[in-house]
Amino acid sequence: MLWWQAGTCGVQTDLFLLFVSLGDFSGQLLAYLSLGPIFIIVGFVTLIIFKRELHTISFLGGLAFNEGVNWLIKNVIREPRPCEEAHSTVTTKYGMPSSHSQFMWFFSVYSFLFLYLRMHQTNNARFLDLLWRHVLSICLVTVALLVSYSRVYLLYHTWSQVLYGGVAGSIMAIAWFAFTQEILTPLFPRIAAWPISEFFLIRDTSLIPNILWFEYTVTRAEARNRQRKLGTKLQ
Repeated sequence: MLWWQAGTCGVQTDLFLLFVSLGDFSGQLLAYLSLGPIFIIVGFVTLIIFKRELHTISFLGGLAFNEGVNWLIKNVIREPRPCEEAHSTVTTKYGMPSSHSQFMWFFSVYSFLFLYLRMHQTNNARFLDLLWRHVLSICLVTVALLVSYSRVYLLYHTWSQVLYGGVAGSIMAIAWFAFTQEILTPLFPRIAAWPISEFFLIRDTSLIPNILWFEYTVTRAEARNRQRKLGTKLQ
C-alpha cells in the first residue's frame, strides 16, 4: 500500500510540474485565488486604519484566533500534506486541517451572519437591499469553494483536509459571531469611551443598523449644508 501511495504521489507531482511548465491557465488562476487570505488581511488592515470601527477590529481578531486554532489542531493531529516534494517552500509540513479552507469559510460564514443578522434594512429599497445581500453571499461562498478546491488541485491538501478545514472555520465563525454579539458588543460603548480609544478615534457603530446607508445620508446632508453656506457667502 505504501509503495502504491508513493507511486501515485509521484505521478501527481509529475503531472503538477507538467501543468505548470505548460502554462496551465486554470492552475495559475487557482494559485492566484489561493492568495485570497492575504488580500483579505490587507483589506482589513486598510479598513481599520481608515474606519477604526470596533466590530471590524473584532472581526480581524476572530480571524487571527481562528488561525491560532488551526495551528493548534495541525500540531495535535500532525497529518502530513500530500506530495510534500511538490512544494519545497511550504511553511508548515502538517496539512490537517487546511488553513486556507478554514480561513475562507470563517470569513464567508461570519460575513453571511453579519449581512443577515447584524445589518438591517433602513430604507425603502427592500428588493434591492435583499438582492445585493444575496448576490454578495453567493460570491462569498463561491470564492470559499474555489479557494478550497485550489488547495487540492495544487496538491497542498487532500479532500479530507480541506473539508475539515471548512467545517472548523464555519464552526469558529458561528461561535465568534455569537461571542461578539452577546459579549463584546455590549462592551463596545464603554471601550469607545476610553481615553486611548478617543485618542486613536476608535468608534462604535453597533447601534447603527446599516452603516453604509447612515454614512451615505449623513455625508450627503453635510455636503448639501456646506454647499448652501458657501452659496450664501458668495452672494
